Amino acid sequence: MVVLVLTLISLHNVRRKPNNSLLAVSILVSLLFVPIVPAIDVVELVVRELETDPLFNSGCGSALTEKGTVEMEASIMDGPGRRCGAVSGISTVKNPISLARLVMDKSPHSYLAFSGAEDFARQQDVEFIDNEYFITEENKGMLKLAKESNTILFDYRIPVGGYETCGAVVESALHMNGLPISVYAPETVGCVVVDRQGRCAAATSTGGLMNKMTGRIGDSPLIGAGTYACDVCGVSCTGEGEAIIRGTLARDVAAVMEYKGLGLQKAVDFVVKERLDDGKAGLIAVSKTGEVGYGFNCNGMFRGCATEDGFMEVGIWE
Repeated sequence: MVVLVLTLISLHNVRRKPNNSLLAVSILVSLLFVPIVPAIDVVELVVRELETDPLFNSGCGSALTEKGTVEMEASIMDGPGRRCGAVSGISTVKNPISLARLVMDKSPHSYLAFSGAEDFARQQDVEFIDNEYFITEENKGMLKLAKESNTILFDYRIPVGGYETCGAVVESALHMNGLPISVYAPETVGCVVVDRQGRCAAATSTGGLMNKMTGRIGDSPLIGAGTYACDVCGVSCTGEGEAIIRGTLARDVAAVMEYKGLGLQKAVDFVVKERLDDGKAGLIAVSKTGEVGYGFNCNGMFRGCATEDGFMEVGIWE
């Protein structure tokens, strides 16, 4: 049994310790449930935990749109039967990942967005909360900085005025769809699990990009791009959403395992190297046999791994 939690990062030193601690706690919580519940329940539980902490760009603490509002998105997928659910444009539902789960379990559809998703949430009696709950003072400051710079901030967690010490600014600007961006590394969260029966599941949740256009949808809610699970493996991605969408990153890991006969880590390495073009991203994965794989082509990726027999590891760099 394996549990992984991810967030792609390039953090100032002050944030590494609390992020590490939260990942460790999330893993320990999930291990209490892995022996007794299906993988799909565990991935939802772990991502819900991360959505409630403002350290991450999901749920409380989500990135802000150009208008200063929050539009969150999430997806979840159960390997057996490839059942899935996804939501976008969520602004008042406390835990988007649980709404995605309800789309999977309680609706005839796989994906609901904006007002339709929130109407469905009301029908399901999920917990609503004012949009201000998701907005932190730090994010307001980062949005102001982004607007003054006329750019999209990926690593919006870097303290104002702290660029010189964090190593997150690149000398030659990165580009997204041909447009320059100055800083990279979002804090999307996700989880992949394989349980005792070999069932894989994956879940991903994010607030998106700081200063993004209203209505922008990234990879996280797109099945096959940011999230995928099947009989072979479970995958969750994070990074430059537009590049992940173009490369159908999560599905491609499963595809090269199925069609090329590669093992999990070799499949992850192949996809990160061959499918990202110039984009920056990372992913975590588990196979039905309990293999663990991860890969990224950016500065670092906060990740944690644990097994039922007591092994636990939290990492940032290679």
